[in-house]
Amino acid sequence: MHSEYKFSYEVFDSSDELSQEDAMLLNEARNTTKHSYAPYSRFRVAAVAKLSDGKIIAGTNQENASYPAGICAERVLLSSVSSQHPGATIETIAITYDNENGENNRPISPCGICRQSLQEYEYRQSHPIRLILGGMSGKVYIISKSSLLMPLAFTSDELK
Repeated sequence: MHSEYKFSYEVFDSSDELSQEDAMLLNEARNTTKHSYAPYSRFRVAAVAKLSDGKIIAGTNQENASYPAGICAERVLLSSVSSQHPGATIETIAITYDNENGENNRPISPCGICRQSLQEYEYRQSHPIRLILGGMSGKVYIISKSSLLMPLAFTSDELK
């Protein structure tokens, strides 16, 4: 037996092609990269969420001299929403970066731990989390739900 996994996503040449709301969220993420603490990698990442009540919440990567002790922007954001807005539903997250050592003109995708965390948060809230992925300029990807990035995710079902 052969199985295959595919998913579709939207590609835009620039943020100018996005809806006003999506462009605003991505621009907010771009502006938020300056709050990142990335003295070692100089790779500043921001994740900005729009909640179902319209509130905008941000998270940035936080590095540490003991490299494993850092935390990604996506997980900072999820923790902030869960702690400060319990029960709120995340509708959309814009993720971007500012690479001080090189180019920052193409979309990046969340790391594996963040994909797992986004997948579980999406499951937990019983609502898809739409992702807008972009750099400081260039192409932008829109993915209809974060769980598409983690097709064979480890879930709570495996713990039963």
